[in-house]
Amino acid sequence: MQFLQKLGIEKNNCGACTGSKWHMSEAGEVLEIISPVDSKQIASVRVVTKKEYETVIRTAVKVSLDWQKVPAPKRGEIVRQIGLRLRDNKENLGRLVSYEMGKSLQEGLGEVQEMIDICDFAVGQSRMLYGLTMHSERENHRMYEQYHPRGVVGIITAFNFPVAVWAWNAMIAAVCGNVCIWKPAPQVPLSAIATQKILGKVLEENDLPEGIFSLLAGDGPVIGESLVNDSRIPLISFTGSVPVGRRVAEATARRLAKSILELSGNNAIILTEHADLQIALPAVVFGAVGTAGQRCTTTRRLIIHDAVYDKVKSALIGAYQCLRIGNPLDEKNHVGPLISVDAVTAFRQALEAVQAQGGRILYGGENLSGPGYESGCYVVPALVEAENDFPIVQVETFGPILYLIRYRGNVSNAIAIQNDVKQGLSSAIFTTNMRQAEKFLSNAGSDCGIANVNIGTSGAEIGGAFGGEKDTGGGRESGSDAWKAYMRRQTVTINYGTEMPLAQGIKFDLNI
Repeated sequence: MQFLQKLGIEKNNCGACTGSKWHMSEAGEVLEIISPVDSKQIASVRVVTKKEYETVIRTAVKVSLDWQKVPAPKRGEIVRQIGLRLRDNKENLGRLVSYEMGKSLQEGLGEVQEMIDICDFAVGQSRMLYGLTMHSERENHRMYEQYHPRGVVGIITAFNFPVAVWAWNAMIAAVCGNVCIWKPAPQVPLSAIATQKILGKVLEENDLPEGIFSLLAGDGPVIGESLVNDSRIPLISFTGSVPVGRRVAEATARRLAKSILELSGNNAIILTEHADLQIALPAVVFGAVGTAGQRCTTTRRLIIHDAVYDKVKSALIGAYQCLRIGNPLDEKNHVGPLISVDAVTAFRQALEAVQAQGGRILYGGENLSGPGYESGCYVVPALVEAENDFPIVQVETFGPILYLIRYRGNVSNAIAIQNDVKQGLSSAIFTTNMRQAEKFLSNAGSDCGIANVNIGTSGAEIGGAFGGEKDTGGGRESGSDAWKAYMRRQTVTINYGTEMPLAQGIKFDLNI
């Protein structure tokens, strides 16, 4: 495929890079990358061993102090150039993301666009690393706060967004003065390798040293565990499952390091009796089936007022019957494959569980086979009538299952249902009633990190801080003031007078 050649993806690829220099070890295992689109092998990757790991970490630590000395706007200039290179490679990188991960081509291209957008955002942020000034209670004193780089940031990303989540972290962390080490998901290392080669050219052209942006492609037990337990890395950003996220949090807490955790979502849309269904239903369908239900912001629960329940159910069945499922590189298709046969198994098990617990499948749920579906990773998105307290509804199934849940009474009942799960990432309400909308946004409303009115749960903009509460982890990435997580805060007090007033009015006279 031409896009592989243009991105520098070879038949056999190295998994360790310190910027523009690649480090190959004959001892590393070979990871065969198979596309869920057609079960064809794309390429292979020689995974990292402890030897390459040490080379990458030591290089990053060594250069971190030099990178911190570069003025922030000049760091921003490097990020600006990376954004330009991503623009040049958008089509090819978007196709690779789509083919390697299985998301639609539109989504693959959109993910690269998110990388470009966060580069633009980070360039502006490089001139806005602001601290506050405050009045001192002591005469002839000045107080302010400032922010310094943490040093080395480890970024562990998930398969569903092979490149964008790295960029959310790395571009902001870089303008803040940190060097970044990226461990991509083992299912999708080629997208990361291609990205590394794109930015590596920028580093070379600017005669920058190795270690500012590094890559470690390998499995979790070897590389991931090493990163989260490495005392040389003061901040770990992790995107993935709750069980692994807990281990990351425990490991970093033991060594008193920091972590940014973006874990699971069990996102709900509330449709009140005042919902404008013309705009609500497209948002529901996209939120539920986009990326084949493999987004952390996927709509998994639809909480529908009794007055419109039957109408909504009928409309959704009709919409699902019109979905085109197939090769995601064909822009006519709406839904591509799941990431693997194991993911299909989890999808099927969830449907069996919800039926055993009293739910009813309204539409979909089948595995697709035959021409075009040879990989065994294609399924028909499912609509299921369920209750919120079913055990299977309480957990996140990473696939296209939408649970329809009926509610009666006022909007407070719907909000209570929405909040009654352990996850707290994204939430939405569709209503034309101002009081219902404001209730949803109040302290008595949604308990999620993202709350939308008349917009679906997926498709967050980079300008806002992204993240959630409860089992979602509590971290924030991307826009707003999320940049502060990549820096250490320092409060400064300056005495420009000739006296030394002590705290709490203590007198401590010395004859000097």
